[in-house]
Amino acid sequence: MDLDVFVTAHRAEWDRLEHLLGRGRRLTGAEADELVALYQRTAGHLSHIQSSAPDPMLVGRLTRLVARARAVVTGTRRAGWRDAVGFLTAGFPAAVYRSRHWWIPTAVLSTLLAAVIGWWIGAHPEVQSAIAAPDELRRLTAPGGEYETYYSSHPAASFAAQVWTNNARAAAMCLTLGAFLCLPVIWILFLNVLNLGIGIGLMASAGRLDIFLGLVLPHGLLELTAVFVAAGTGLRLGWTVIDPGPQTRRAALAQRGRAAIGMAIGLALVLFVSGVIEGFVTPSGLPTWARIGIGVVAELLFLAYVYVLGGRAARAGETGDVEEADRSAELPTAA
Repeated sequence: MDLDVFVTAHRAEWDRLEHLLGRGRRLTGAEADELVALYQRTAGHLSHIQSSAPDPMLVGRLTRLVARARAVVTGTRRAGWRDAVGFLTAGFPAAVYRSRHWWIPTAVLSTLLAAVIGWWIGAHPEVQSAIAAPDELRRLTAPGGEYETYYSSHPAASFAAQVWTNNARAAAMCLTLGAFLCLPVIWILFLNVLNLGIGIGLMASAGRLDIFLGLVLPHGLLELTAVFVAAGTGLRLGWTVIDPGPQTRRAALAQRGRAAIGMAIGLALVLFVSGVIEGFVTPSGLPTWARIGIGVVAELLFLAYVYVLGGRAARAGETGDVEEADRSAELPTAA
């Protein structure tokens, strides 16, 4: 495509659209119809230029022009309670459900790796001595040691808030950094698995694995599931960079990136629940079976939420993306 010829042929239309957008008074019916027609043609011009001769300055001008025209044509829409309810009952669970082929294998492989690391540390005293000195290991694993008192070392409310903040940050990092070819997500996930494996190995070597699991499982089931969902979604986003499928790479990344941002909000709510359990249930005086039972119930409720509500919404076409009216205009591009 000869860009200069294309610009010369259509500049008058773009200038006219800009003039209509800049008018201070209300448009007449004929002017409104003209604005809509010019908006549609300019969006087509922008798509054609992006696919054939992506000049940065021209693309920038037309992008701003199309965005302004779209705001006038479609009007502005304020988010309300209906959007929040729709997100919680359809958008978020559907996004989690659709990414299950990524986060379920992530969860299985991570759990197996943590178990292997725990067995390796527990079965090899030389590895334990490389982790910490004998006195430090005793302080960690002995009755009343740091592993056991960690969950009751701070007031429950402030501890729950701190845990929630840290976990929500880790989940958000997994979701947003996945676009960097998956590598940051793998590293964050490995650090979480390594810490869990070290705890399993050291407490098993001290003959107190039951105590450790009794402290971790009440909140850990839901917490780790949220982390695995975030990591799996981040890996999916990173794979989109490599293989976007039938969509253009830009369109695929935009769609899954918007869904990932929504999932960050949803997972923050899930991690809030796990943080409350970790702050108030884990260090409580309840019997171990009761504390673990609360964690199991919370986990089963989340999975039912994903597979029942999310599965139904996904089958109805919900992707977890924002409403169509809130997306940038997309037109077919030349291959």
